[in-house]
Amino acid sequence: MSEIRLDRIHNKYVLIAPERLYRPNLRHTDSKKSSSAICPFCEGNEDLTPSEVFAIRDNEPNMPSWKTRVVPNLYKAVQIELEDVSKRDGMFESIPGVGAHEILIDTPCHDCDIVQLEAIDVENWLRSMIIRIEDLRNDKRLIHLSIFKNFGLNAGATQDHPHTQILALPIMPKSELVFLDRNMTYYRRHGRGILEDIIHNEMIAKKRIVSKIGNFIAFCPFASAYPFEVMIAPIVNISGLSRCSRKEITDLAVLIKIVFEKLNIQLGRFDYNLSFDMAPLNKNFENEPYVSSFDKNYRFSLRITPRIYTLGGFEISTGMAINSVVPEDCAKLLRGD
Repeated sequence: MSEIRLDRIHNKYVLIAPERLYRPNLRHTDSKKSSSAICPFCEGNEDLTPSEVFAIRDNEPNMPSWKTRVVPNLYKAVQIELEDVSKRDGMFESIPGVGAHEILIDTPCHDCDIVQLEAIDVENWLRSMIIRIEDLRNDKRLIHLSIFKNFGLNAGATQDHPHTQILALPIMPKSELVFLDRNMTYYRRHGRGILEDIIHNEMIAKKRIVSKIGNFIAFCPFASAYPFEVMIAPIVNISGLSRCSRKEITDLAVLIKIVFEKLNIQLGRFDYNLSFDMAPLNKNFENEPYVSSFDKNYRFSLRITPRIYTLGGFEISTGMAINSVVPEDCAKLLRGD
């Protein structure tokens, strides 16, 4: 039986419709594709990328023998060199595309997804993000940070080699500002943030929890927008990756790997998007009313959204997702019950 659920984080409705699970256009494709082209992200091809801005390595920059590399995106959407000066033309306003757009090359291994990596490799991936987050924070023009990973054609990946994109922007996305405002209203009413209460209720219910390690929990959201969508978040208020202790990063790396192992058992090799939601990099006039309360009411999170089917007219016209697999069933399968 179908059910309409409210996603309290994004304040959107999701239609859970298990009857649509076996419709003809549901597809599960092998995300691995063969290519004879030279990969610019592979070890030994360092000269095919811009000079690295960071790497975990024991030798000279821009040489082989690295664990992770971060380089400017050759096809960057924004540029750090521009001036953050607004322009007005009557009622229309714009600013130059100021910002940073970097590529974190997750691993030297071309064919290794997260499930094939060791836990220490996932930890190096997370630590590389933290280094870049703290460096980008020094540029006070940069306000919003977007960290995401596209894996496979269905998820929008244009390179086979595992990589993660880091974008820092001088503005706050409107959807994030709306969430900050709703979260503050909720906090003033309850003394807790929205995600804090969601996690508390998930831990009581237990039926959507996938796994838990240390201060982190993985669960299938009540109003999952995608089949087998998994959310990972701290069970204490931590506003961003760089606020985690070394042990917490180690625990988070292990949990991420475990979740991908469980997903691969159920889905095989699958296309997916992975994204982080974290507190803003810096304060500006838009987020200033909320910044002082982040330690009390904001928790960062990451979402893994398998892309095993394409969006259709209903999703585009209504802004609502249709999920054909009940989240409770997904969690049960992932736990191996």
